[in-house]
Amino acid sequence: MSKLKLFVQSLIQEIKYKITWPPYGKLQSNALLVLVASFIFALFIGLMDLSLREAFIWFYNAF
Repeated sequence: MSKLKLFVQSLIQEIKYKITWPPYGKLQSNALLVLVASFIFALFIGLMDLSLREAFIWFYNAF
């Protein structure tokens, strides 16, 4: 149990003093960038899925 307590204490100290946290404004802009990029990527994948589905339907109905 003492090893677990020591681990948690060292973890808390490392989080408080050794990690450099970004400023809130930069964090917000990076989060927005990730959100927009994820949306664009999802839109691209969705359009690819739709077009390939239609192409395969057309191909299978042609033969």
